Amino acid sequence: MTDAARDHAMGQWISAFLDGQAAGAGAARNTLLAYGRDLGDFAAHLAARGGHFATADAGAIEDYLAACAGAGLSLATRARRLSAIRQLYRFAFDEGWRSDNPAIRLSGPGRPRRLPGTLDVAEVTALIAAARALPRDALRATCLIELLYATGMRVSELVSLPVAAARGDPRMILVRGKGGRERMVPLSPPARAALAAWLGARDRAEAAAHRPGTPPSRHLFPARGRDGHLTRQAFFVLLKDMARAAGIDPDRVTPHVLRHAFATHLLANGADLRAIQTMLGHADLATTEIYTHVLEDRLTDLVLTRHPLARDG
Repeated sequence: MTDAARDHAMGQWISAFLDGQAAGAGAARNTLLAYGRDLGDFAAHLAARGGHFATADAGAIEDYLAACAGAGLSLATRARRLSAIRQLYRFAFDEGWRSDNPAIRLSGPGRPRRLPGTLDVAEVTALIAAARALPRDALRATCLIELLYATGMRVSELVSLPVAAARGDPRMILVRGKGGRERMVPLSPPARAALAAWLGARDRAEAAAHRPGTPPSRHLFPARGRDGHLTRQAFFVLLKDMARAAGIDPDRVTPHVLRHAFATHLLANGADLRAIQTMLGHADLATTEIYTHVLEDRLTDLVLTRHPLARDG
């Protein structure tokens, strides 16, 4: 530890770390806010005991994690906080503020690797049919759900799609994800057809409502409001209406559930895990590996139904 490191207030450490994450790693705003909250809590814990980021050792970090457990924080929250601490000390080491990383050998509490509920193919098909039968905005609703199921996009990525991405009957669509990272995702024929139908209706409606001097919307799903596009909340409500019309419990249907259905159905039909990682926009393959339960279920069923020794005598 250097004298300069000791002189830096812990708030300065956090600010410098967040600046580095924003500039170097391209971290999203919500990610930076979470880092700030987690590291601020750790700083308060150290300060209450006369400690500092510059002098904390592995024991001090373990004491903090034990305090988090004692406060009833979930495994996921405690794992996230340890991750933030590890990254802070990696940054401090690179900056020369610490000559070691006291968190590097600590094992986290472990995050439960559960796959949220999903839908089967028949249920997704029923949702799409319900979207096509809506009395209002059927073309938009169909385009939204076809794109979501065909690409596995996050809902924020879907509603904010630029209209330029849809021009020219694309076979692949450019998606801007977390941290500004871009990826190309292929479109299925039904998704391309739904996209073309909605784009035509969208352009006609915009031309009819055009006011001289007003620039056209740059969003595929324009809407009045601060952001200029359909909000996540509005799509969430629309999806619940589709679920009711399809005879599916609305509590089971969310944009994130459809993202999981996309990945689960691909993997069940033989898609490569790394290809799914790319399409989902996961930075780490470990995040995508929660879907391997599909392969485990399929292989278990294969053994139980096909292996000669598994058959009843």
